[in-house]
Amino acid sequence: MTSGKKTKATRNSVAAARSSVVASKPKPWGTIIAVIAVLGLAGGVFGYAYSQIHANNVKEAALAKWKPSDTNKDPSTALAGIVVKEYKGSRHVEPTQRVAYDQTPAFGGPHDATWADCTGVVYDKAIRTENIVHGLEHGAVWIAYNPDQIKDEALNKLKVKVEGIPYMALSPFPGLDKPVSLQSWGHQLKLDNVDDERVDQFISSLLRNPNTYPEVGASCENPQFLSNPAPFVAEKPGADAVPMDGGKDDSKTEGQPNTSTPPSSNSVSTPPSS
Repeated sequence: MTSGKKTKATRNSVAAARSSVVASKPKPWGTIIAVIAVLGLAGGVFGYAYSQIHANNVKEAALAKWKPSDTNKDPSTALAGIVVKEYKGSRHVEPTQRVAYDQTPAFGGPHDATWADCTGVVYDKAIRTENIVHGLEHGAVWIAYNPDQIKDEALNKLKVKVEGIPYMALSPFPGLDKPVSLQSWGHQLKLDNVDDERVDQFISSLLRNPNTYPEVGASCENPQFLSNPAPFVAEKPGADAVPMDGGKDDSKTEGQPNTSTPPSSNSVSTPPSS
């Protein structure tokens, strides 16, 4: 018969063995590290999101004074280096005609009856000036850049400001005398750096600013042009170029369908003029 002392000793021995097993069981460091990593990642994501929102808010606050209002209809006039000129709208030329523009790049004056699509389009190749000027008449902002000077990261920074944004267009402009040039109807600002804060200030001031362009409410969409953009012409206009006070005055027929047939196979089909 087992004595009480032996039974007690056995129990103590079992308990000690169990304690030893528990004490020697390794901690789940892998799980702990994984949990810490997940928490760290979540914290990083939250921190990044917060910083982005904060940066956005700061940017919006900084641009507040560059938004048109009843008391400040054209904030862009306060931009250092801005060029502002008065141009008459609704003067059209044929697809085969050149205009002797008074500015390079042009930002107003006679233009083709077909407008370049300016629905947040990034053009890989230079486009015909006479078409994009018509887009400016519709309230667009056109960013032109010198392809020899603006590349890679700098170009990507401009693309972010344009791609998918209605009434914006970006295209290379060979021979441009500055790295970047921004145009809206009657306004131009040339810059040396894509990081210049005036890029955003110009856009905020003039993109579809109803006080600064002739054809408020006109569309910037032209899928025909987008599928077959009229190419840029590098040569200077000849003696037969349309002068700045020339072109056909279509102010009385704006919005009417243009049924004329483009005279050249290189021309794009013409949507209703407006």
